[in-house]
Amino acid sequence: MDRVTDTKTPSVEAVRAALSGVRDPEIHRPITDLGMVKDIQVHPDGGVSVGVYLTIAACPLRDRITQDVTTAVAAVPGVTSVRVDLDVMSDEQRAELRRSLRGDAAEPRIPFSEPGSLTRVYCVASGKGGVGKSSVTVNLAVAMAARGLSVGIVDADIYGHSVPRMLGTTDRPTRIEEKMIMPVQAAGVKVMSIGMFTPGNTPVVWRGPMLHRALQQFLAEVFWGDLDILLLDLPPGTGDVAISVAQMLPTAEILVVTTPQQAASEVAERAGAIALQTRQRLAGVIENMSWLELPDGTRMEVFGSGGGAAVAESLSRSLGAEVPLLGQIPLDPRLRESGDTGTPLVLTDPEAPAAAVLREIATRLSTRARGLAGRMLSVTPAGR
Repeated sequence: MDRVTDTKTPSVEAVRAALSGVRDPEIHRPITDLGMVKDIQVHPDGGVSVGVYLTIAACPLRDRITQDVTTAVAAVPGVTSVRVDLDVMSDEQRAELRRSLRGDAAEPRIPFSEPGSLTRVYCVASGKGGVGKSSVTVNLAVAMAARGLSVGIVDADIYGHSVPRMLGTTDRPTRIEEKMIMPVQAAGVKVMSIGMFTPGNTPVVWRGPMLHRALQQFLAEVFWGDLDILLLDLPPGTGDVAISVAQMLPTAEILVVTTPQQAASEVAERAGAIALQTRQRLAGVIENMSWLELPDGTRMEVFGSGGGAAVAESLSRSLGAEVPLLGQIPLDPRLRESGDTGTPLVLTDPEAPAAAVLREIATRLSTRARGLAGRMLSVTPAGR
């Protein structure tokens, strides 16, 4: 990149200062702090050569890093041209990078279960499949990210993973070291899914212990950074994954997704009632496919009515604390179409009725103050 500029030759210090403003697109920290700047050479004619270490040779963001470095250095007064030479970190350098990010712990720990964690974790659950749980998860995450929050999604539906498609990504996670993985980023959200590791549409045929191990890797070995919110798209029902999540993330909150249909709401109650045993907090109920708005402005209740309110009321009675109905999402073909094309509705048409409800729910979940309401406490009344 050549340009006409001042005749004064820039200093190495000035170039390094400019590079301190370049952030690794996956780790979101300055490349100067991560040991990624190999060397800086300033030539008499004002040309600058910058050596940059990539974490791995197949780094998917090498072009972006090159462009960001070029742009930053070219803005330094006196620079006439910029050349970026890419190299790859050694095993020792990657180990040092991991230590700088994770510390010296021998085994990765789940940061979201640490006492000082400020990340709010939501487990999106449903009693049965087909209620739009994954569509709700993806659109909530993207809506939260659009508000400026740092958001992650764990596609914990190992058998029925669909989050990568709904976010329009075919990228694969980057493994920096044996026990450190960088998540994929799509639509402003960090994502991990077993679908990113399986070729094509290959089914996952695992039993409980394998499911537990995969979930543990997604939570502990992935470098999520400083998240504001983490959403887990759980499989339907109350099986192995729901139990594992309760063990690994005891402070996670449960969001129950249902449809208005009575049969679906009865099953959804079971998914929410797992909080009675796991002692997790129930954040609320979301009713999807509530009605179809017709051209004349009337509403057709395709799947009946009242299911979401019934689930919220039943769970409130069971828990002895209010479980709110957070919103009713109208039936909108565009919500399904956006999932198929990988373009979340809250981005492509934020004013659509379904998108507006999803954005409102996202705002409520991301701004609500912490508290103990609705959480099961492991206490026993003292005897007299």
